[in-house]
Amino acid sequence: MNIGTIKAISFDGDGTLWDFEKVMRNSLHHVLLELERIDSQAAALLNIDKMIEIRNQITSDLKGVIANLESIRLEAFRRTLKDIGKPNDNLAEHLNQVYLQHRFDDIELYDDVFPVLDTLKARYTLGLLSNGNSYPERTGLPGMFRFVVFSQDFEIEKPDPRIFEIALEKAECTKEQLLHVGDSLTNDVEGAKAAGITCVWLNRNGMANQSNVKPDFEIRSLLELLNIV
Repeated sequence: MNIGTIKAISFDGDGTLWDFEKVMRNSLHHVLLELERIDSQAAALLNIDKMIEIRNQITSDLKGVIANLESIRLEAFRRTLKDIGKPNDNLAEHLNQVYLQHRFDDIELYDDVFPVLDTLKARYTLGLLSNGNSYPERTGLPGMFRFVVFSQDFEIEKPDPRIFEIALEKAECTKEQLLHVGDSLTNDVEGAKAAGITCVWLNRNGMANQSNVKPDFEIRSLLELLNIV
């Protein structure tokens, strides 16, 4: 590989630029507080882990049927209320709005994100390539990315190499000119390599790689990316 040919860099969002698990659990915490205010008996039957489990099941059930993540989350709240014997579509809609408000408004970027992206944008075309739905203008990064590719908009998810090909079109570059950075060995590294794209595994927690997926580069902080490019 020749890093000198790189003209564009795509970044994953959740887990790479911000802690998705943290913001998701925080958002569900606010949902439970709101539900307790409205129906304390219903709230007593739930906890954050149970709501995550139901949401994951809904995601599996609706795979290939509904791509929009906000619609999936709404359906999860409907199922949640139904499962505890409190079916109420209006309440599900309300809880979904509470969730989405905190899901976006309470995102905290990792400390290394803004200084690194701000440095790189002067030299490279930067993009966001995500299976999530966190729009840059709602995460404190307005104007940072020249292209944005969300799986829900194309009904193709990483690691499918086709979504990386879409990113190449948006970035107006060849696969040799794109570098992808992400925290998932499967979605980001395996997907990028299948598309013939150089990839960087952002391994913030220093996890052991026990898979057969081998990144071109491995870093613990985005600051190390500056040494690569």
